[in-house]
Amino acid sequence: MPGTYNPADVLQALPEVFLASVALIVLVLSFAAPARRGWMETLSIGGVVGTGVLLVWAAVPLFQPGGSPVSVFSGSYLVDKFAIFFKVVFLIATLLVILMSIDYLPLVGVPVGEFYAILLFSTVGMMFIASGGNLLTLYIGLETMSISIYILCGFLKRDQKSNEAALKYLLMGAFSSGVILYGISLLYGLTGALGFEEIAATLATIDLSNPALLLAMVMLTAGFGFKIAIVPFHMYLPDVYEGAPTAVTAFLAVASEAAGVAALLRVFLGAMPHIQVDWTVLFWILAALTMTIGNVVAMAQRNIKRMLAYSSIAHIGYVLIGFVAGAKLGISAVLFYVLVYAFMTAGAFAMVILLQTETVKGDLIEDFAGLGQVKPIAAAAMVIFLLSLTGIPPTAGFVGKFYLFSAAISAGYVWLTLIAVINTAISLFYYMRVAMVMYMGEAPEGLALSSSRPLHAAVAFAVLGTLGIGIFPQWFLKIAQASVFGLLP
Repeated sequence: MPGTYNPADVLQALPEVFLASVALIVLVLSFAAPARRGWMETLSIGGVVGTGVLLVWAAVPLFQPGGSPVSVFSGSYLVDKFAIFFKVVFLIATLLVILMSIDYLPLVGVPVGEFYAILLFSTVGMMFIASGGNLLTLYIGLETMSISIYILCGFLKRDQKSNEAALKYLLMGAFSSGVILYGISLLYGLTGALGFEEIAATLATIDLSNPALLLAMVMLTAGFGFKIAIVPFHMYLPDVYEGAPTAVTAFLAVASEAAGVAALLRVFLGAMPHIQVDWTVLFWILAALTMTIGNVVAMAQRNIKRMLAYSSIAHIGYVLIGFVAGAKLGISAVLFYVLVYAFMTAGAFAMVILLQTETVKGDLIEDFAGLGQVKPIAAAAMVIFLLSLTGIPPTAGFVGKFYLFSAAISAGYVWLTLIAVINTAISLFYYMRVAMVMYMGEAPEGLALSSSRPLHAAVAFAVLGTLGIGIFPQWFLKIAQASVFGLLP
C-alpha cells in the first residue's frame, strides 16, 4: 500500500545508511580524539570501500538476466542500474579526494576530522540524488550535498579567497535552490504529483502548451544550470575553484558536477519526456554556448585552477550534447563521459596538489615550468590527463567524445557536433600550453614535489583509469548502456 512503511526498505538504502554512520563516527572521533589523525583517514577510506561493496551486493541482482529496478519508501527511493552507476562514480571521486587530502590537509591547516565527515555527508547527499524517485527526495539530496560543499569551500578560514569562494557559492547555491523549488512547485501544481512516473503520466493527459509548464521547465533548467555551471549560470564557478582548497575543488569538479548531471537526467527524462521537443532546443543552445565560452575564456587564464574551472564548464557543454541527442546512444554516452571525466579531472587536480609545498602554492601554470626535466614521470602523468581532457587517443577522453559526437550525428545534430569539434581544437591550445611549460620552461631551483604516498596512489589510479578506459572502452560502454535501461520513456 502507498504510504505504508516497510522496515525491509531500509536494506535497499543500506549503502547510504552505512556511509552516513561512518561520517558520524568520524565526526565524533574528530572531537573525542583529535590527535589520533590516522584513524579518521582509515575510517573514511574504509567507509567508502565498504559502501562500494554494499553497492556491488545491490547491483548483482540488477545486472543479472531478468533483474528489475526496486522502488521502496513509497516510490521515493529507486534502486536501479542508473543509480548504481552514478553512485560508483561518486565513490571513486570521493576515494580519490581522500587520498589527495591525507597529507594536503595538515599542510594548509584544515581540520582533518571535520573535513572527512562533511565530505562523506556530501557524498551521501549525492547518492540520494541518484536514487531519487520523486522531486522531494531529489531536492533533499541536492541540499544535503550543497550545504556540505558550502562548508568545505570555506575551510581555509584565514584565506580571503576561500571565504569569498564559500560566500559566493552559498549565495548562488541558495538562489539556484530557490529557483529549483519554484519549478518543482509549478510541476506539482500542474500535476498534483511528485513522483517522476506520476508526473509524466499526468503530462500525457494535459495541454502541453500551458505557459505554467513552460515556466516550470525554464525554472528547472536555470536551477540545475547553476548547479552544474551551464552558461550563462557559470559566473561564480572560477572564483569558487580558485578560492576553495584544491582537494575541495577536485571534489566540486568531479562529484558535484556528476550529481548535477544525474539530477538533470532524472528530472527531464523521467518526469518531462513529453515536452522533449521543447527542452531539446533549449539545451542545444545552452550546449553550444557552454562549450564555446568555457573554452575561449580558458585560453586567457594563468591560474591553472581557474583554467580547469573554465575547462569543466566546457566539458559540461560536451555532456549536454549527449543529452540533446537523447535515445539510448546519447544518454549512455553521457554516463560514459561522466565516468571518464571523473578520472582525468581528478588526476589533473591531484597534480596541482603534488606541486604544492610549504613555499610553493602550485596553482599557477608557471609553477609547472621544467617539470618534464626534473620529474619526468610526474610530467608524463599530467600530459596524459591533458591529452584526455583535449580528446586525443589513446586516452579515455577521446573515446568519450567519440561516443558523444557519434550519438549527436546519429540524431541529426551535425551543426552541434561541428561546434564541438571546433571547440576541441580550441581546447588544444590551452591544455598543450601547460605541457609546453613543463617541457620547454626552465625549472626553478629546488623544484620539489609532495612526497605523499596516498597522493601518488591517487595520481596512479587516475592514470590507470584514464588509459584503461581509453584502451579497453567496450566493457565500460556496455555498463553505461545497461544503466540507462528504464530511464528512457
